[in-house]
Formats: sequence, C-alpha cells, structure tokens
Amino acid sequence: MEDKGFRIPIAKEGFRFILPFAGLTILFFFFHLFIIANVFAFLTLFIAYFFRDPARDIPDQSDAVLSPADGKVIKITEVDDNSLLNSKGICISIFLSIFNVHINRFPCSGRIVKRTYNPGIFLSAFKEKASLLNEQNSILIENGSIRVIVKQIAGLIARRIVCWVKEGDSLGPGERFGLIRFGSRVDIILPLDTAICVRVGDKVKGGETILGRIQ
Repeated sequence: MEDKGFRIPIAKEGFRFILPFAGLTILFFFFHLFIIANVFAFLTLFIAYFFRDPARDIPDQSDAVLSPADGKVIKITEVDDNSLLNSKGICISIFLSIFNVHINRFPCSGRIVKRTYNPGIFLSAFKEKASLLNEQNSILIENGSIRVIVKQIAGLIARRIVCWVKEGDSLGPGERFGLIRFGSRVDIILPLDTAICVRVGDKVKGGETILGRIQ
C-alpha cells in the first residue's frame, strides 16, 4: 500500500508549464480579455490534469510484475532482445494517450544494472517500428536471476522522456522512476516463462495492475 498522506498530486515537472499558463490567465483576466483568459484557464487545467500523480494501491505480492504505466495493452508478443536481455522474452506494449496518467513506475523490486538512451525519431507510438526507431530510454532491472526491461518510448506528440533513476539504483515495486510528456508508449520485456495476466485491449494502471507472475 502506498502512503496516501498529504502530498501535491502533480509531478514537479509539470509546474514549468502550469505556472506560465496560470500567469497568462490572470493577466488576460486583469485586462478584461475574458475569451482569451478562459482559453488559457482551460489549458492550465488540462496541463495540471496531464501531469497528475495519483497514489496507487500497490499489490504486496513478491511474484507479481506490475504495469509500469497507465494505458491500453496494444501488443503482447515474443521477442528476441539482443540489446540488453541477450535472450528471448515476452514484450507487453502499453499505449498512453494524452488522457492517461504519465508517471512511470517500477514493475518489481530490483536494481538497475544498465540504462541506455536512444535519441531516435518520433513515429506514432502505435506503429510497429516505434519500439525500434523512436526516442527511447531503456532500463534493465535485475532481481537475483530475474531480468526485466522497461522501455520509455516517445510518440508522435511526446518529445521528452524524463527518467529520475540511474545505474546502480534499487527501487521497490510501484516506485516512480520517470514520465513521458504528452502521449507515448511503454514496453516491458519479461522472462519467457512469465505467466501473463493481461490481454491485448486491457486497460492497465501503473503500479497497480498485475501484468504477470514470475515462475
């Protein structure tokens, strides 16, 4: 269970966008430019909504792999990852629309043994090649003999990946490790013998939905 005590439920990265829009809203209201002021008020509220960071009920189950992101499962497939895993695995792809929470969370407890960043391009996150060609940040998590990869992948609109962790850091399941601005995709690659608990089309919540169970 995550601590639900007093906290500002907005990611700190959002304030650099929220405050200027809020300031312009006040300015336009001051000069009685009400139509423009209302437009900026709406944009301020939408940006605050986009950067929301709600607390989550994190399952206390040692064999569970949690969703690293909110969104919709768009693909579950076997992959042969030669970049970090050097073996076959099961890839679950999660698409995040601009209406989803964009905070990314650790899927399981473990230590980051490698982190790689690829500047890439900006194809639609739905496209097959997005997981290979788009801007992305990949982290390899190790827990004993278990290895899991999480990839933050920018989409057509998203142009900024934020990652707060580095190699050597250890985190617990459901802990926040980053975010992607304005629509994106997150891939998670699990061991081949993982018992998958979701299907294509399912809606998932980061740090709360169980994607699979490690055998």
